[in-house]
Amino acid sequence: MNHRQIALKLQGQIHNFSGIFYPHFSLPRSKFIEQMIYGIQAGRDVKLSSIGRSLGEDISLKKTEERLSRHLVVKGLGQKINEVLVEHGSRKVHEDTLIVIDPTDIRKPYARNMPYLAHVRDGSTGEIVNGYWACTAVACEPGKRRVIPLHGRLWSANAPGFKSENAQLLGVVNTIKKATKGRGIYVMDRGGDRGKLFNSLLKKRLRFIIRLKGDRDLVFRNRKRQAADLARRCKMLYAETIVKEERGEEKVYHIEYGFRPVKLPGREEQLYLVVVKGFGKDPLLLLTNVAVKRNRKQVEFIVNGYLSRWLVEETIRFIKQSYHLEDIRVLDYERLKNLVALVLAAAYFSAVWLGESLKLKVLSTRVAQVAKRFFGVPDFHYYALADGIAMLLSRLGRWMKESRASKSVTNQAQGVLFAFP
Repeated sequence: MNHRQIALKLQGQIHNFSGIFYPHFSLPRSKFIEQMIYGIQAGRDVKLSSIGRSLGEDISLKKTEERLSRHLVVKGLGQKINEVLVEHGSRKVHEDTLIVIDPTDIRKPYARNMPYLAHVRDGSTGEIVNGYWACTAVACEPGKRRVIPLHGRLWSANAPGFKSENAQLLGVVNTIKKATKGRGIYVMDRGGDRGKLFNSLLKKRLRFIIRLKGDRDLVFRNRKRQAADLARRCKMLYAETIVKEERGEEKVYHIEYGFRPVKLPGREEQLYLVVVKGFGKDPLLLLTNVAVKRNRKQVEFIVNGYLSRWLVEETIRFIKQSYHLEDIRVLDYERLKNLVALVLAAAYFSAVWLGESLKLKVLSTRVAQVAKRFFGVPDFHYYALADGIAMLLSRLGRWMKESRASKSVTNQAQGVLFAFP
């Protein structure tokens, strides 16, 4: 199969994937979403000018940008896209599926005219710069590398109507909970160590694994103690070796872990403090309401559940780097929020849709192979997929309207393309 045939199959699959949005939007809005997903994939960029060039319409680029911009300003578009994606992805979320929620930042250090710029802390350097806060939620199975992007949103503390970061994070949780009907285990780093978040998760009877700060008060044997103090006295019951991949290199950690039954002050639910030593000077403190007993597999499940965040960090880097998310330039707050959701939709297509069936897995393998990369395709192969998709779609030269695309693809791919569910 030549590259053009593979590219036509990809274009048809973007059309098929975009069909999940058609029942929820008008026809013009649905076609806009399809074109945006195509343009983001083909251009590997979020600038409307790059997306417009990828579409290659028979009108001026300025007119294409204006049309895309008009659709992009629709209030609530991004939230609805998130709801459709999480509804589709929820079919793959089971009782013990990990749902990792990770607040992140979009740096805009040199921007001056973008709306409601706020101060954010760069997670990589620790610098305080201009930008926006964002949150990505990803589902994955324990011990597996495949991820399912579920939700992506952007906000600014300086925007009118902004309530709090807690409200934003709980908004993400509520959207996912509604679609999954409460299935899954929510995993968060120390940013999730908040009383309001704990109270809400416990009230909704949602299971969680959240990293604690050392000064968090817990109740142990009817006495209030700080988490760090309890960790120092916690017996390490088990030990193992963990290998973490960091920028193409392997780093080995020899860790020990144990647990203690605890409660939160003022609450009666039985919780567990899981203590992990070996990742640094201070122990890793994990609070969970997943039942833990003196059983290696149960404690190991909690530890590995939290460590799945590493894969999510890589997913966030993939989204930012592959689609140049931090190069976002639209000068309207609603457009900013909607564009982030559309980028998540593009990532969902690469990460999830191309693995829906055996035939599509074969297609995704061929796409990844098209991208010429040193040392072959890495384990985290979404980078190679993004490279291959962009390379193939750029060879088509333009996006084709549905009727023309369907006819052309059906003829050249012999009807196979549209046979997938």
